[in-house]
Amino acid sequence: MKRSKKYRDYREGIDRTKKRALSEAVQLLKEKHYIKFDESVEVAIRLGVNPKHADQMVRGTVSLPNGTGKPIRVVVFAQGEKATEAREAGADFVGAEELAEKIKGGWTDFDVAVASPDMMRVVGQLGKILGPRGLMPNPKTGTVTMDIARTVKELKAGRIEFRVDKQANIAAAVGKLSFDQERIEENVLAFVDAVVRAKPAAAKGAYVLGASICSSMSPGLKLDHQELLATLKK
Repeated sequence: MKRSKKYRDYREGIDRTKKRALSEAVQLLKEKHYIKFDESVEVAIRLGVNPKHADQMVRGTVSLPNGTGKPIRVVVFAQGEKATEAREAGADFVGAEELAEKIKGGWTDFDVAVASPDMMRVVGQLGKILGPRGLMPNPKTGTVTMDIARTVKELKAGRIEFRVDKQANIAAAVGKLSFDQERIEENVLAFVDAVVRAKPAAAKGAYVLGASICSSMSPGLKLDHQELLATLKK
């Protein structure tokens, strides 16, 4: 892949083998920022689990204290009182069978789908469309729920989902580079804490093996994951 001169200068100007404290890494990302748009800040964590085993699957949600900095478009499958709650809570699209038909027609212009339990008979028909896109409502991530209003408000405020991949990594966007340093660090720590709390009982040995942080267009910077974990215990 051909990289721009600015990217090459960025990459050559930093030691990417060094493990940095979170504050140092965030400061470096902000100082080295050279892209005109507001980049997302992304964190990746390497875990000591085997995702091939169901009892070592790691997934969950976390409400970032300072939001993601990105507007979240929420679809809700609900009827009657629950549909009213969803609209009042700020859902972007609310419906039932007619909404499912729209999605079957190819429309997926949203970021998260939520459903009341009674609507899963309708949503279940959309598995082949929503599943591959990571949009399928799921009780394990709190997107199949009777508490529609609270869920919609949390999602709009910055609640994100995470799930370990086949290589035992978890990654998520945790804010924007335009956030001040303190807000970025608070979001990173909230995300790491949620991943740590999601440790499966079957996981043995070291759980967090490494971590890194980057912006949308920057190389990754290694984090001192031991320092991160120690910070969470304070």
